[in-house]
Amino acid sequence: MKYMMLVCTDTEPDRDPGAAPDIEKWVAERDANGQRLTGSRFAPPSAATTVRVRDGELLLTDGPFAETKEVIVGFDLLECADLDEAVEVARAHPMAYAGRIELRPLVED
Repeated sequence: MKYMMLVCTDTEPDRDPGAAPDIEKWVAERDANGQRLTGSRFAPPSAATTVRVRDGELLLTDGPFAETKEVIVGFDLLECADLDEAVEVARAHPMAYAGRIELRPLVED
């Protein structure tokens, strides 16, 4: 089963990520065992462009659509047997220590 893992953090983190595992090691281990299919960091929210169409008119907005304290800073596409395995992968990610990880199963037709 495939899961989109959204890596999130607060815009003003209040935690010390000192105890977090090394991200390069996490990536190498997940790539080696086939759990991580792809992934990347995102540019900051200020680089975002929001696209909407209203009444047939294209509306573009610089920056993120919503003002929030939480931002998505990256993603990983996972291939796991089930949610339990995906949770184990997510709990080992460094941002689970200083931010949060959201897992969403992909709907496959």
